[in-house]
Amino acid sequence: MTDPLDQHRDSLLEIPVKSTIAASSEGSTAARRHPDWVKARIPSGETYDDVRRLLRGLNLNTVCAEAGCPNVGECWDQRTVTVMILGDTCTRACGFCAIKTGKPTVYDLDEPRRVAEAIKRLDLDHVVVTSVTRDDLADGGASIFAETIRRLRAECPGMGIEVLIPDFNGEDEPLRAVMSAGPDILNHNIETVGRLQKPVRKRARYDRSVGVLARAKSMAAELGFGADGRPAAVHTKSSIMVGLGETREELHQTFVDLRAVDCDILTLGQYLRPSLEHLPVDRYYRPDEFVEMREEAMALGFKHVESGPLVRSSYHARNQVPDAEGRARPRRMRP
Repeated sequence: MTDPLDQHRDSLLEIPVKSTIAASSEGSTAARRHPDWVKARIPSGETYDDVRRLLRGLNLNTVCAEAGCPNVGECWDQRTVTVMILGDTCTRACGFCAIKTGKPTVYDLDEPRRVAEAIKRLDLDHVVVTSVTRDDLADGGASIFAETIRRLRAECPGMGIEVLIPDFNGEDEPLRAVMSAGPDILNHNIETVGRLQKPVRKRARYDRSVGVLARAKSMAAELGFGADGRPAAVHTKSSIMVGLGETREELHQTFVDLRAVDCDILTLGQYLRPSLEHLPVDRYYRPDEFVEMREEAMALGFKHVESGPLVRSSYHARNQVPDAEGRARPRRMRP
């Protein structure tokens, strides 16, 4: 079977090719190849290879590989991994996403234990746990998320834990189950502006996603600091892709809407088309525009904004955890 990381590494070799597009005051129009400022590091190095071998040996899915993230080399070299639970098949078919869709067949109640054991062996500074969307499950997989957090707390004390969750169809109880387990960061991606939700996210809703972030913050305040050692403060986080046809005014309004529900952390990155079957790139934003958007968002009160052409939701995630500096410590691969 073909390793998705091998396919992904081959695709990265084409990213730095200089484009023949023309820049304008509004940025760059979409071109057949990426512009020369869209450059990814080719995955390599001893730490990267160690992490890859261990993940493969433990049969763990990662969104890094399955979604073809351009930052996999940098993140794994820094011991930040995004584990994907609940299988590798999503019940939704979003127009931007490379993860396969269909009818899932996997529901593994033992998965939280295996994930925690694997992450303990990796000795990570920070882990992001995400999942495919499982609309076929009554709780959307929330109980597996919650148990995974609890197992990670027990096996990996001091490690930052972030969960990137689906919308759970807007239901409160699945979200409460996740928040009760006490992640450091609760991440739910709004992905794009309100006008483009339907073509980009299919079954998702803009207001529903904003509501998930609002309720997560209020639930965290209600639950407070638990005796099991969960954080006193849970930060909420969201991510936006640009280049799908949105306007800067629409982006600003999305920043405002996220801050209105006290979202703490924002990531902004360029949408890159995974294949010809996915939505086309409408335009490429220049690096200086990402700097402008970061400044614009920070002025609205976000605690942290990561903004750049290759930024993805989990990029530099370990630096966004509350008391990240206090948690940092030398790490090595465990046998």
